[in-house]
Amino acid sequence: MSTRTSTTSHPPHEVKDEEPWMTPTPPNDEENTLPSNEQHEKDTKDPNIVDWEVDDKENPRNWTTAYKNWITFQLGMLALAASLGTSIISPAENTIADYVGESITASADFRFTGTIADHFLSFSLGFAFGPVLWAPISEIWGRRISMLPAMFCLGLFSIGTATSKNPQSIFITRFFGGLFGSAPVANVSGALGDMWSPQARGTAVVFYAIAVVGGPTLGPTIGSALLVNPHLGWRWTEYIEAIWVFAIFAMGVFALPEMYGPVLLKRKAARLRKETGNQALYHPQERIKLDLKNIVTKQFSRPILMLFTEPMVTAIALYASFVYGLLFLTLEVFPIVFEEHRHWSPVVGSLPFLGLFVGVLSAVGVNLANQPRYKRISDAANGRPVPEARLAPMAIGGIIFAIGLFWFGWTASNKIHWIVPVLATVFIGAGFNIIFQQCINFLVDTYAVYAASATAANTILRSFLAAGFPLVAKPMFHNLGVGPAMSILGGIAAIAIPVPFIFMKYGLKLRKMSKFAPVHE
Repeated sequence: MSTRTSTTSHPPHEVKDEEPWMTPTPPNDEENTLPSNEQHEKDTKDPNIVDWEVDDKENPRNWTTAYKNWITFQLGMLALAASLGTSIISPAENTIADYVGESITASADFRFTGTIADHFLSFSLGFAFGPVLWAPISEIWGRRISMLPAMFCLGLFSIGTATSKNPQSIFITRFFGGLFGSAPVANVSGALGDMWSPQARGTAVVFYAIAVVGGPTLGPTIGSALLVNPHLGWRWTEYIEAIWVFAIFAMGVFALPEMYGPVLLKRKAARLRKETGNQALYHPQERIKLDLKNIVTKQFSRPILMLFTEPMVTAIALYASFVYGLLFLTLEVFPIVFEEHRHWSPVVGSLPFLGLFVGVLSAVGVNLANQPRYKRISDAANGRPVPEARLAPMAIGGIIFAIGLFWFGWTASNKIHWIVPVLATVFIGAGFNIIFQQCINFLVDTYAVYAASATAANTILRSFLAAGFPLVAKPMFHNLGVGPAMSILGGIAAIAIPVPFIFMKYGLKLRKMSKFAPVHE
């Protein structure tokens, strides 16, 4: 029986772009840290390498559409459960400040109390450090093991926050909650790339992005409703988070399969050796050296290495993270505009966040409209992914995002009807989500088997900005005024409008410089 049947008629050096899981993992050689073309040629010609047969039912790309949709739903719910934790506690920051009775800064109007630090700093810092662990774990042992145990720990630390009685315990439990909660946010996009072809992946990423971005926009409304309920209170924001996390975790334990091709092929190789008695059969995933030094210096360092040495990862991460930081900075102005200036109650004052979520949903139409165009371009490239074909919606999103920021800033006055700034939030949410989705698509298209590490590098940088930007929000909006402060943000967003066009022109050149995903012409 042949152990390797090619699924494509392209020459061996093009297999990498067609089927990401077929890319050999670096061999058991301590000096070889990157996949080389020479090693790739050698491995693809080895008849003992176990690969997918034509129409192999074990191949995630060959699973039924209905089954892949079900798995995509589960992955989205994991990401939503994690991202909800970033903001569900935010309406309770003053309540928690009063409870713990400690203010750290001298500023009378900026109470940095372990609640703001908890929400924007400790949890986001956990999100920043976590992908360094979870992305490499997913590329060694698989997607499932990298997400489900981490989600269970997120539930435990959410309960820890709910039972905390001082700022230190809140800060620590929220940090570790973010650390473990970052696992699905870092790895789901890579898992989608395991199952979906480049032509269909854009649609799957659209719904994943709704979950990732929807969590922070829905969290304040849910948290406010819990906070004002006399029978619940601020602790229930974290109890509800834990209940939701454990429910999704239980579903995943019983229904979420492994999706990572190299791990599945490793299992297939072990099974075939047992069935055939041919001990020469193997898959390169089995030859990864897993001693402590190798794991730390090669596997866990990969996202950081990609962030600082891969020009395309650096460029996309900087743009996506900057826009992400602006969104989180904008979230801080909502309580100022609707609660402080308009004197709305906490629950009513959180409802404009739903405008952002409507915008997030609206982005679906723009990104799905690009799918037929992307498919035509990909088909013309013999079915290979074409990352630059993802960028047209990103250009539209940049313009919409800048418009929304200016619009909100200069209509936020309580002299103007509330519906006008709320409509602006729709533009902010739509613009941001369009940009976010296409950045993820671009990285997955480019890095394939290392997509988890590439998106983890993006998550690391954007989480640091999401942690830092909101800390200057209240002084900025109070001292400058909402209109001028938002105009600064809008002006910065406007300056960034040409970025997608620059990527369109120079993206291929930057990708040719990659050591992890070299472009073969």
